Amino acid sequence: MADGTRRILCIASYEKGQDFMRQCAELGVRPTLLTGDNLRDADWPRDILEEVMTMPADLALEQVIKTVTYVARGWKIDRIVALDEFDMEMVAALREHMRIPGMGRTTTQHFRDKLAMRFEAQRAGALVPEFSPVLNYDDLRAYMANVPSPWVLKPRAEASAIGIRKIHEPEQLWRTLDELGDRQSHYLLELFVPGDIYHVDAITSERKVVFSAVSRYGKPPMQVMHEGGVFTTRIVDRRGPDAQQLTALNAQLIPAMGMVRGVTHAEYIRGEDGRFYFLEVAARVGGAFIADVVEFATGVNLWAEWARIEVLSLRGEPYTVPATTQDYTGSVLCLARTAEPDTSIFDAPEIVYRMKKHHHAGLIVRSPDAERVRALLEDYSVRFAETYLAVQPVPNKPTA
Repeated sequence: MADGTRRILCIASYEKGQDFMRQCAELGVRPTLLTGDNLRDADWPRDILEEVMTMPADLALEQVIKTVTYVARGWKIDRIVALDEFDMEMVAALREHMRIPGMGRTTTQHFRDKLAMRFEAQRAGALVPEFSPVLNYDDLRAYMANVPSPWVLKPRAEASAIGIRKIHEPEQLWRTLDELGDRQSHYLLELFVPGDIYHVDAITSERKVVFSAVSRYGKPPMQVMHEGGVFTTRIVDRRGPDAQQLTALNAQLIPAMGMVRGVTHAEYIRGEDGRFYFLEVAARVGGAFIADVVEFATGVNLWAEWARIEVLSLRGEPYTVPATTQDYTGSVLCLARTAEPDTSIFDAPEIVYRMKKHHHAGLIVRSPDAERVRALLEDYSVRFAETYLAVQPVPNKPTA
């Protein structure tokens, strides 16, 4: 533009990414938001946004393209960013249509489609639980004959543990596929691998992972989602073998899957054989207050750093990771029976954050000692279950 204005269009189906937008504005780039009509009155940072535009939910891609390109007649759009995982494919299509730099549709599938990411991770040399596409029935029969049950039937494009079904024998699979009908090709079948689940939250700049935080869940997210319970996660001992192995594995895998720059949230499982297997990866900031856990431990705000990477790339300037701290943190979170649960009965000096979310109870603790964090979470998860825990059916789609 004649005045040199640079703009980033942010697209979000859920209320998130405020720190991303504020960081863009702080760096002199104008953020504009496109979201759903249902989020018109959400808590967006309106003081720094050039505009909040809304659209009806579930519009066809062609309608979204028409809307964004109409806006682009008057405003030059330099970058488009999907703040939520469910907007990634739409944003990739917009980038390709408008020839705006960023991840296109093929690479986006490596971070969005669970089948595509498994093939890519396997190609890159990572261990992956044995899996099969749900396409050819002879292939499925051969898979079930050679891979012992139980298996899990996973949606290829959902987030978290939504839509996952545990399958114990072939007839159960065939009945489930009959229920799915023409939707069955949007699933994959995978060996159920019991074990401890870890996640690596990372920043990549110019195809190099430059920051990683390795954490371990308490109960597996799939178990919490399907059976109810208290969710916990904590930063693991940075000097231990788990952190070192996963840091190295993730640093090799993420660039091999096509990530040039941005943030990722990857999950791995340590099987009963002691080896780490790739589970999934998303090109986004982790949910469930994981970004806060990382920030309290390291001082790194993943949303803000993602914005810095986008803006510096736009300007052709190099990115460097800010100085980090080396504390240990963890979170405990559960669905609560009351709308605004009171967590004041928990008063350890290590508590640094009390979550404010309707019908949820949650805390973040911090200590220079990883073992102290582990002990607090073990104690608090039991007490949360006794004091607050509510259970509801698994949702058909994410709620945040």
